[in-house]
Formats: sequence, structure tokens, C-alpha cells
Amino acid sequence: MTRGRPEILFPLFAELTTLDKVGEKTAKLFEKLHVTRPRDLLMHPPSRLVDRRMRPDLNGVPDGEVATVKVTVAEHRRGRTRAAPHRVVVEDAAQGFTLVFFRLPPARVEAMLPLGETRIVSGKVETWNHMRQMVQPDHVLTEAEAGELPEFEPIYPTTEGLGQRTISAAALSALSRAPDLPEWIEPGLVSAKLWPGWRNAMEALHRPVSDDALRPRSPARERIAYDELLAHQMALALARETQRKGKGRPTVGTGRLVARALAALPFEPTGAQRRAIREIAADMAAEERMNRLLQGDVGSGKTLVALAALLSAVEAGGQAALMAPTEILARQHMEGLGPLFAAAGVVPVLLTGRDKGPGRREKLAAIASGEAGVVMGTHALFSADVDFADLRLAVIDEQHRFGVRQRMEISQKGRRPDVLVMTATPIPRSLALASYGDMDVSILDEKPPGRKPVETVLVSSGRLEEVVAHLRRAVEAGRQAYWVCPMVEESFESDLTAAEARHRELQAVFGDRVTLVHGQMPPSEKDAAMAAFTGGEARVLVATTVIEVGVNVPDASIMVIEHADRFGLAQLHQLRGRVGRGEAASSCLLMYDPPLGETAQARLKILRETEDGFRIAEEDLRLRGAGDVLGTRQSGLPDFRVADLEMHADLMAVAQDDARLLLTTDPTLEGERGRAMRTLLWLMEADEALRLLKVG
Repeated sequence: MTRGRPEILFPLFAELTTLDKVGEKTAKLFEKLHVTRPRDLLMHPPSRLVDRRMRPDLNGVPDGEVATVKVTVAEHRRGRTRAAPHRVVVEDAAQGFTLVFFRLPPARVEAMLPLGETRIVSGKVETWNHMRQMVQPDHVLTEAEAGELPEFEPIYPTTEGLGQRTISAAALSALSRAPDLPEWIEPGLVSAKLWPGWRNAMEALHRPVSDDALRPRSPARERIAYDELLAHQMALALARETQRKGKGRPTVGTGRLVARALAALPFEPTGAQRRAIREIAADMAAEERMNRLLQGDVGSGKTLVALAALLSAVEAGGQAALMAPTEILARQHMEGLGPLFAAAGVVPVLLTGRDKGPGRREKLAAIASGEAGVVMGTHALFSADVDFADLRLAVIDEQHRFGVRQRMEISQKGRRPDVLVMTATPIPRSLALASYGDMDVSILDEKPPGRKPVETVLVSSGRLEEVVAHLRRAVEAGRQAYWVCPMVEESFESDLTAAEARHRELQAVFGDRVTLVHGQMPPSEKDAAMAAFTGGEARVLVATTVIEVGVNVPDASIMVIEHADRFGLAQLHQLRGRVGRGEAASSCLLMYDPPLGETAQARLKILRETEDGFRIAEEDLRLRGAGDVLGTRQSGLPDFRVADLEMHADLMAVAQDDARLLLTTDPTLEGERGRAMRTLLWLMEADEALRLLKVG
């Protein structure tokens, strides 16, 4: 059984109301910042610093900057009305200036700044009516209180109603409870990076002594970021070990069915495909259970690699399942792989949520008896009523939505099958480690022969009529085209062209040769529209990004993307990958509303320069950040508070190596550093991973 939270951490997990300046009402405001315990406040670093160092006078201080000076109070000028400000004339070492107070009772201002007395004032300086002034100073202190003012005052991210003084007082109160914790980082790394211990790093974060303290790569901030990454990677490493140690069964194929399928191909597999097929076959044949990610760019041939794995499971006398994220893709896999399955003599079964009644019962019976060797479908494959006779392999296609927990749940189906996850979204290494750090990775970095480059052109939305005329000529010449819009319906909030409106407009030009697909359509309508386009009856397909992944129509050679500047780079690259699959020269028209912003220009320029999805993904991360690259809601990315997946990308790989090495040398985390690692997992709220330890 897992031991509970270490006693040394109890003060950091107490109620927030036990901190200075935090009552019930303030605690509710802190909740909006996802701060509910002292530990959260320690992991809520300042976003900037204000220089509060003393200076003799305001000479040389530009308007808008903060200054801290010692002044003598010379005169009070009460406002003539209650709404008028109360002005206080003060003198520093060189000149007089005015302090301005709004909405404060005059008696209170006079008590705070008695005539003839000395005070320390700190606030933003400005000039009004040729006179220097400080409006609503941030601090008015006696000389005895001046020591309370830090030279560099941290400014924290906040929410309405929560003042900086409250946050600062609560943070320092939380800091006073921070204990000296045992070191969980590998000692050589700590000394090489010149990182402080955890307690000192927290001190540097919340009592900064210079602007440098807030840099992402300052020793203190970098160390705390590494702590987050290390806890995350340790949790993934524990999940990986649990998967691998879980009773696996060697699945050793004969190679007979795979050879038949490959012989039916009109081309030779690439070296990268053959390498990935070998890696997966070796994993499946091993005693440990496979948990592998197959990552490849658009058109790199992942499906063929998956086919070889599916057939290996059948060769070994077992079953295999391929799960696609949408019904369109599940059906397309069925059709696209059909001839290769036929060549191998295997008849796959398609199971989706749409299967009902006797037809569904018949398919379920075939799966339960083992008659169905390969089953394809959507997440319906893993619903409660689906029983496999001997599921050896589960292939999950195109799911960044599938986190570690879902992967582990799937692996409970049948007798703990091997798991292969495929993604056609090239993911920067740091994000791949964050999302898939529990998995081994195979990368397809070559494209099969025959993939033609796609000419990518930027077109202003003002040239819409020219684009439609170009499309009409192409359709008359027998070509097919996609037209992608960002939205389904028009709305008052947005000026983005809706797919339905554009479909109506193009119908006026192309008649019934244009069809529409979007995610809100009933499945039967969606399938009918896709079938019309795939079969060539429809020549133009208007769609939302529902066609971003996997759709394969070789005759489609034109891709028009409206409002391309609103899409992410990786998403544009995926959409562009829908064309260039056939014999015809292909083009991608990126339509935008001028003028283009600097970032949008940079993104679209990269897309024109390269078709290398991995380079595009790295640039997308640099320009937009991690949440946007994978899609914040469905990214499966951990919610780091200090670590930044762009700034600290290199540390993610170090953390993965460190975590896996520690588990190799101390599998039960009972050694000195192992026990410290347990403390880190509790501190970072990754303690659920400890339940995966056989000895807890």
C-alpha cells in the first residue's frame, strides 16, 4: 500500500486561510488563480519585478517609471469637492513635487503624511501641468518601516479583487513554512547546472534580489521547472514500467501474411517504414508489453506500418484492433487497407457506434469467437459489450486526446494487449515527451516514392473571385479541390466565413458538383458527402477541419484554406497534406485578410519554405506556445506552473533519462534518493503514480 503524504509537507498542504492576510473571502479569490493551498502559492511565481531601490530625488526619472524617495511633507491641499483629489506637496533632496490621492478621506491622508514629518514614498512618477507628481503612491512608510520594502518588489499574476500586497504577504507566509527537503535531483546535475536546493530556489523566486531572478533560465526558476518536469517524467516512467511489467505475451508472427500484403504494394516500403516494422515486431515478440508511439509526417506511410503489426497479431493466432478518432477515418482505413488485407487473406470487421440490432450482434459474436482477426472502428471498439477472444494488439490512430490513463485502460481489454499509438502530427520533441513520455517512439522520417511537392501560395481575401475562377477552370479540366473554412455557421461575434455560407455560394457556380462536410452533420450525411467526393461525383468539398487528418483522395490536387492566418502552422501543414497524393501537380492556396500581422507573416512564410512537418512543428511551438500547438483542451499536456515547454524543452529529455535511470537502479524508490523522489511526487501532486509501485 502507498504510504501517505510525508509529514514534512503537511504545512504546505494546509488550508490557505492559515496564511497571513487570507480569510475565507480572499481564499475564494485565490481559487480563481488555481491556488488553494500554501504549496500552490509557492508554485505561483511573480511575473515581473518593480525596482523599489531608494534614490535621493526624482531627477532623471522618466514619466511612467517607479521611484522610491525620502520626502518631507510641506503642505496639504484638500479638494473643493468630495470627488476632487487631495494633493500633498512634498520635498525630496532636490525639488518639490505632489502626491495625489483620490477617494481617500482627507483626515486619513493627513494622518498618514503629517506636516513637517519625513516619509518614504514609492510609486509611478508622471508630469502634469509642468509639475512632477505621484498619483496614489504604492507605499507610504515611516523611516522605521522602510526596511519592510524590498529593493525589488515581486508583482504576481492576479485576479479582480486580489491586491498585490495580499498576494505578497500570503506568498511570504507560505515561504516561511517551506521546509528544507531532501535532494531528489541527481547530484551531478545539480552541481553542473549550479542549481540551488529546493528551499533556496523558492526563496530566490519569492524574495528576488535582481531582475535576473525572473528569467526562465535563472538557476532558481530553472531548478523549480526541472522539479515539475522530473515529477511528470517519473509518473510517466512508473506508468511505463507498470505497462511493461504487466503480464505480457510474446506475439511472434510468421511473416507469411505480412509478406503477402507487402508483395501486393505497387511500391517498395521506405527504409524508415521497414525499420519501424522491425521495432514493432521486436516489441510484440518480447515478454514485456509494447507501449509504442509511431510518429510520422503527413504521407510518411504510418498506416502500412500499422497494417504489418495488425497482420503479425493474426499470424500469431490472435486478434488486433485499429481505433480511429472518427467514423470517416475508420471507414477510410477499411477501404484503403481492404486490398492489402484481401491479398493477405484476412477479412477485417468494421464496428462503429452506428452498428445496431442484429448486425451489431453478429459482429460482436465474430469478435468474441475470434473469427474476426482484425477489427476496425471508433472508440466503440472498447465499449463494455465488446469482448475479444484473444486481443493481442490495440492500435490507436491519431489521438492526442488519449492520455496515459486512457492508454492504460485500453491495455486492460482482453489479456493486456500491446498498444501502438499513431500520430500524423509531427510534435516537437519536448511536447512528445510531455504527452507520450511513457512510450517508446518510432519515427517515420522518409516519404514513400511518388509524393509530389505542393506549391503553396498566399492569396489576399480580396482576390476571392480570381480563386473561384481558377477553381472553375481546374474542375472543368477534371480536377478535384478542398475548400476549408474555420467555422460551420456564421455568427455575429465572428467575421470568419462559415462553411455553410461558402457552400451555398459555391453551389451557385458548381451546382451539385460541390458538397459539404462538417463535424455537426449527422454521420449518414457526412458519409454520403465524403463518398460523393471520394467517388468523384462531387468535384469540390467544402469542409471545416474535420478533414484535417487522414482523409485520402488521390485525385484532389487543390486545397483552398480561408483565413489561413487564424490556423496553427501544424494544422495548416496537416490540411495541405490532403493534396499531393496523386499524379497531378498540386497547390495549396492560403487566403488571408490583409494586413497580416508580424507573427502571421512569419508562420505563413515558414509554410511556403518547407514541407518538413517536424521543422514546422518546432516553429509553431516557438511562435504560439505548447497549448496552442496541440490544442489546449485536448492536448493531454500537463498543467505546469513554472516549467515552460518551449523555454525548458531541453530539460524534458534530461528529466526523462533521469527518471528512467533512477527506476532502473532503485525500482521500488526505497533508497535515499528514491525516498526523496517520493517526496517530490507528493509535492507536485503526482503521487497517484506511487500507487503503480509494487512496493509502496
